[in-house]
Amino acid sequence: MIAMTGNGASRLLVESTDSAATIRRNSKRPKYSRFTQQELPACKPILTPKYVIMAFIIVSIIFIPIGLVTFFASGDVVEIIDQYETACIPQPYRGSQNDELNFIQSSTTNKTCQRTLTVPKNMTQPIYIYYQLSNFYQNHRRYVQDYNAAQLMDPNNVNDTTGCSPEDIANGSPIVPCGLIAWSLFNDTYNFTLNNQQLPVNKQNISWKSDRDTKFSSKVYPRNFQNGTLIGGATLDTSKSLSEQEDLIVWMRTAALPTFRKLYGKIEVDLQANDTIQVTLQNNYNIYSFSGEKKIVLSTTSWLGGKNNFLGIAYLTVGGLCFFLAMVFTVIYLFKPRRLGDPSYLSWNSNPGGH
Repeated sequence: MIAMTGNGASRLLVESTDSAATIRRNSKRPKYSRFTQQELPACKPILTPKYVIMAFIIVSIIFIPIGLVTFFASGDVVEIIDQYETACIPQPYRGSQNDELNFIQSSTTNKTCQRTLTVPKNMTQPIYIYYQLSNFYQNHRRYVQDYNAAQLMDPNNVNDTTGCSPEDIANGSPIVPCGLIAWSLFNDTYNFTLNNQQLPVNKQNISWKSDRDTKFSSKVYPRNFQNGTLIGGATLDTSKSLSEQEDLIVWMRTAALPTFRKLYGKIEVDLQANDTIQVTLQNNYNIYSFSGEKKIVLSTTSWLGGKNNFLGIAYLTVGGLCFFLAMVFTVIYLFKPRRLGDPSYLSWNSNPGGH
């Protein structure tokens, strides 16, 4: 047995302490804290039947009134919808897609069409005029990229047609604005008459102000547009800058879905129930080659916007479902209660002989 004096024991203790301190300094172990050790206070709610039932009831109390308000607000919107792509084809050209294409592509056929709209309820100005297209995929990858943003914004880049093929050059000169989106601009026109008096259509401020100010320059003017061998859609007024061509600006804000509406203009007079509106339209736009549909829509708005029943129905559905589940859970809780944390419901207790 080796006896150790007091001084030796002291030295050994000091050396051991220094060694432990050195190990701690060289160690990669994080410094102790309540955060790193996950010892901070935490909320661990226990979802008892009472809390679950209460949560469902609260959701239903909030959602059902919101659903009713939004549904009735949508119901206050008055819409007149008229589908005309077939009705505006003369009888000899109906029946086959080839005949319809011959009609719409011919420069000699008369594209004028008369339609009659009846106002179902009083419509308070402003009354928005939309054209609605179906089966038109403006979100197609090639189509949605076929324009040049720099050309639209900067007069120094008017000759830049990068990314606009095949509608980039016509007759050896750059097209302004270039690309398939501008080239396919909607070109049906509408004129409205009420009691033999023409209804003026306001086409000012129908586009987004941010688009007019930041995406289309007031110093860039259309040039060489629709001068190629194949005409796509509407022409543009060469005396107006792109920021003033609001039909173009509206059209070039591409739609995400194949059925979409775009604003054509506004009627700024009130219409009364049972008024008869005569519409003289030019059926110019070719949707027959891809079996599309065309509709003209007159619509008022509410504080919620245009007509859209989906939002109200969605709120009512969720609120009603939550209320139904709350009632079901309440009945189960009252007539077949279960003690919280009852170990008899554990699998190894409820089925002792099983595995």
